[in-house]
Amino acid sequence: MTIIRNTFVLICVFVLSTACATVQENQAFSNWNEEALKWNRTDEENVHLPELDENASLDVYVLYAMLNNPGLRAAFDRWKAALDQVGPAQTLPDPRFSYANYIREVETRVGAQEHKFGLAQTFPWFGKLGLQGDIALQAAYAEQQRYEAAKLDLIYRVKNIYYEYSYLADAITITKDNVTLLTYLEGVARTKYKSGAGLQSAVIKAQLELGKLEDRLHSLQDLIKPMMTKLNMALNRPSNLSLPMPKGLPHEKPAFFDDDLLSFLHENNPNLKAFDYMTAREDLAIQLADKNHFPDMTLGVDYIYTASRTDANPVDNGKDPVVAMLSFNLPIWQQKYDDVTAEARARRHAVVNEKKEKENLLIADLEVALFGLRDADRKIDLYMDTLLPKAEQSLKVTELAFTADKATFLDLIDSQRILLGFQLEHKRALVDRAQRLAEIEMLTGGDMVQKLPE
Repeated sequence: MTIIRNTFVLICVFVLSTACATVQENQAFSNWNEEALKWNRTDEENVHLPELDENASLDVYVLYAMLNNPGLRAAFDRWKAALDQVGPAQTLPDPRFSYANYIREVETRVGAQEHKFGLAQTFPWFGKLGLQGDIALQAAYAEQQRYEAAKLDLIYRVKNIYYEYSYLADAITITKDNVTLLTYLEGVARTKYKSGAGLQSAVIKAQLELGKLEDRLHSLQDLIKPMMTKLNMALNRPSNLSLPMPKGLPHEKPAFFDDDLLSFLHENNPNLKAFDYMTAREDLAIQLADKNHFPDMTLGVDYIYTASRTDANPVDNGKDPVVAMLSFNLPIWQQKYDDVTAEARARRHAVVNEKKEKENLLIADLEVALFGLRDADRKIDLYMDTLLPKAEQSLKVTELAFTADKATFLDLIDSQRILLGFQLEHKRALVDRAQRLAEIEMLTGGDMVQKLPE
């Protein structure tokens, strides 16, 4: 009985020690719960979505996408699924119950043995269960970082489409204004031609330019529906729902120095963090593989039912024996376990190289984004300070000269065309700048802009 009692105590201590959650595990679940409460991930049927009316800002669109995008929800669910693997990974294997019926009873001094009941529990070698739990926990941390990366990707996607939609709205407005201007100039040319003071070629030229502008305007207007569909898909809304055209871009300025961005990328990019956790996971997998060289232990108890004798009454008549059992597996095929360790080391090496490849791609993307930002800033200053004021002045001067018969209608058309091109290119530069800032935020994993008052 002492052996049985000691065995039972050992089993209880082992079970309790493996059932206790670690501080890291509790923190991991706490992080998930905080995120679930923040975005109401646990009650998707009752998520309150903001109204996307004419007064909705870009932040409202981003909030809508964060609450409703199915791809982000899928990443969140993968994170939860990885967390749910931690507990099972560090739990003992199921105990085994066995039953045997003696077809031919074993006759003993105290009676015939008729039935045998057994209960056995396998205990992995010391540290195996803890390592398995830590491996699952590192995988869960990696999924958390992939979820964070999905959030950044979604924010960039919404901003990128929103900015393009804003450019489309500005391009339509500018083109409409130029159609109105060219319609007026065409009327002036027609009046001059009727009065004999102008040429028919000027009227035809005006009508040709007006036709080209109207065609461009129609193309831009036809682009509204595809652009709305693209934004609706990012927001997980029906494609046929209308969205108001943005009234302008948010006023922002960079809140970083170019030389600091590379360190921000290394420290904060969630894709790189995910690789760090996967590397840690493979380090633990190597330790676990090494422990396969040691045996697992199985403790068990067998209870044998013995029928009482009827022909005599010996001492302990009908007493049921109880048998304690201890067994080990024999890890004699060492080459197999060496190969498992080598596999884990190869996986770790692969993760390290994958991280390096991802890091190189991110650095290249960051440099291109920085170039795009600098180029857009230069163009904005050029158009705002020099080209646009001069183009507007040139059009006014040419219009006055044309009225006084000191300039040809072709000169007037050229001035109008140049102004239109500069206006569109200026808006394009503003949008490029906003898109590159959003891309830099996605790559560096943080807020990299300072909002300015409207």
